[in-house]
Amino acid sequence: MVEMLKEVQFAVCIVLCFGVSFSTKATAPNWNALTYTVEGTLQLPYAEITEPFSAYYDAKNKKSRIDYYGGMVITIQRSDMTKFGVSYKLAPMSTEKQLNMDMCFQVNGTNNDDAVTIQSILPDLTGFDMIGVEMKSGNNCTKWQKVDVQGKKKNVYTMWVGPDGKMPVRYEMHGYDSLLGSHYDKYYLDYINFGTNAIDKSKFDPPTNMTCGGFPGPGIKEHRIMMNPMREYINNDQTHIDQMFGFYKNQHSKQYPSVEEHEQRKHIFRHNVRYIHSKNRAGLTYRLAVNHLADKSSEELKLMRGFRYTPGNHGGLPFERSKYNLKDVPANLDWRLYGAVNPVKDQAVCGSCWSFGTTGTIEGAYFLKTGNLVRLSQQELMDCSWGEGNNACDGGEDFRAYQYIMKNGGLTTEEQYGGYLGQDGQCRKDKVTPIAKLKNYVNITQYDQQALTFAIAHMGPVSVGIDASHLSLSFYANGVYYEPKCGNKPDDLDHAVLAVGYGTMNGEAYWLIKNSWSTYWGMDGYVLMSQKDNNCGVATDATYVIIE
Repeated sequence: MVEMLKEVQFAVCIVLCFGVSFSTKATAPNWNALTYTVEGTLQLPYAEITEPFSAYYDAKNKKSRIDYYGGMVITIQRSDMTKFGVSYKLAPMSTEKQLNMDMCFQVNGTNNDDAVTIQSILPDLTGFDMIGVEMKSGNNCTKWQKVDVQGKKKNVYTMWVGPDGKMPVRYEMHGYDSLLGSHYDKYYLDYINFGTNAIDKSKFDPPTNMTCGGFPGPGIKEHRIMMNPMREYINNDQTHIDQMFGFYKNQHSKQYPSVEEHEQRKHIFRHNVRYIHSKNRAGLTYRLAVNHLADKSSEELKLMRGFRYTPGNHGGLPFERSKYNLKDVPANLDWRLYGAVNPVKDQAVCGSCWSFGTTGTIEGAYFLKTGNLVRLSQQELMDCSWGEGNNACDGGEDFRAYQYIMKNGGLTTEEQYGGYLGQDGQCRKDKVTPIAKLKNYVNITQYDQQALTFAIAHMGPVSVGIDASHLSLSFYANGVYYEPKCGNKPDDLDHAVLAVGYGTMNGEAYWLIKNSWSTYWGMDGYVLMSQKDNNCGVATDATYVIIE
């Protein structure tokens, strides 16, 4: 009797909330059998991404299309073409020489297991139960849920449907891993402007003004998901992550000591891959790619940013603009071509970037004076400059390193001191002979990009601080890097790098920056950093040295 009363109360609640008659046996909508259009956003909270989309779906004619970022990237699925279907992707592609070329990519289905199928952006609600009524996004909605448990993982999928029983409102996925004791996955899709009118068939046609070819480079599974990104979110397809993570582990010789850490690293990798793919769909002036940092947590990435800015007088000399004709510079410059720059190193998970910026500018100045390129010791600076206020793997500043070198009669070579360790070590300065000796160092006028250009052209590579806190820089691959969220005030700077040149690409002025995150990162360890708005603070705290 009590159970019957509760059922009646629930049914009454639904009638009152919706103004229509629903029963507790309500039928879930079957969007996958319809022709529909819908707009919305995909939200990836862990990556802080909100990605707009527009979708076109024609079940009867076996065609679908999804546009991302206002049509910056378009994916088309045609299972009506050829035996196993065809998919197309229209997107801008950037290389080291050219930005944002409009391209068309084509991938054909090859067999029943790898056939191209049409992609709904609305979930199949088979197996979902209606668990109640709830307000969502200003709508009285029925709430549908499915719980999927596989081993230690529990995935909860929830869909809110509008009062007409057809209008999609929100789709959520929450994944919990009891092995790790934490939520490992979360994403949302919010929907607006749902309609079921007929769709012009030309919406699904590939372009006629360009030839559609295959993707350059390896990675078949990654190409599949790039051709149809929503498959991962709507169909819970993780096969590309499994394959990519296996390749990643082999490529970078990754071994994890426990099952728990392996799963945690794979979760981090998944979120970073999603971030990379989403940012690349935004049509930026640069591209991102999976690199050796893709299994690192935000905390570990932060450990690699060891620049610690100190306000006030840093000593050294001011840059005297009146002494120079600042227009006396070449239009572009790359000191690597003249032999003034050593190969890129890997600082590892250690906040020693300040030592690399320091040695880089001294090596360049020493080359310009002597004609000899030497490899100076970052490890000596890490081990021995504590008295000047540097803290080895826990951060430091270039001016403190200069002061150490001037007090101690110079800096020795890596050959004498021993190789870079990626960790704190015992100071051995009394067992080596200094090679590079400094008269002084110069602080380039803050925010003066013209002065920085002149200094690079006439004094050699320059040590600079940047804001490297954004994930987009961690996975930079090529193109001119411009991050609108990047800070350029002194307190924003958290990473030291080396400016070894400058130039323009398609009218976009850039600084050529050498990093210390290995050759797996960026363009063999380099980034083209946009000069626009003093992006990331390249011209905020720059220094060079005067060799004795």
